[in-house]
Amino acid sequence: MVQAIVRPLIGISSYGRGGERQAFSIPCEYVDVVRLAGGVPLVLPPVDGEVPEGLDAIHALILPGGGDVDPAHYGGGHHDALYGISPERDRFEITLARAAVERPELPLLCICRGMQLLNVALGGDLVAHIPDVYGDRIAHRAPHLRPAQHRVRIAPDSRLAAILEATELMVQSIHHQAVGRLGDGLRAVAWADDGVIEAIESEEHPFVVAVQWHPELDALSDHRPLALFEDLVRRAARAASR
Repeated sequence: MVQAIVRPLIGISSYGRGGERQAFSIPCEYVDVVRLAGGVPLVLPPVDGEVPEGLDAIHALILPGGGDVDPAHYGGGHHDALYGISPERDRFEITLARAAVERPELPLLCICRGMQLLNVALGGDLVAHIPDVYGDRIAHRAPHLRPAQHRVRIAPDSRLAAILEATELMVQSIHHQAVGRLGDGLRAVAWADDGVIEAIESEEHPFVVAVQWHPELDALSDHRPLALFEDLVRRAARAASR
């Protein structure tokens, strides 16, 4: 008897409520790249409760990009550059991130806002606006929230470098905030040329990887960013087959 191939369920938390008719949404690239990597995407809307049940239903989790995290969660103050704050999404994803890192069998990939959210959830803080601290030598986003391309350096001994098989990469980013003080159990593993932290990893969990850029934008045409999702799906498939 031929054993059926297990396609793992990859949870992706959605953006907050928005639009003329209120809706939970997610950019299509996240769904497309999970499918390309061999997983089955499952969108998780940011609602109160249901976190344990949601994590029980999936084999890996992606915390994607989006609007800013409310500075109240990390002791920050108001900044005129803040945008897209969703208290409902903040509450849900902070609870989700903390619960996920307590599950060693659950791979977790965080992207852009997701990386910042993870850091805040584990007790770290954020730089409210990159130009205020690092200047504007490196553009981390283009006008009208469009991607900007720049170089990142990756620590050779990191999981990220092993997955990407690279210690230097050109990436696309769309952010104006950055990780500041690192959260508990996290270490920085990639940096832009201006010193902005571009990736972090857990020192305790088998697979918690977070990048500040948007690999899903390049993954459909470049094998290196795709490898990040393929590795996530492979790990999730092992969990699904147990």
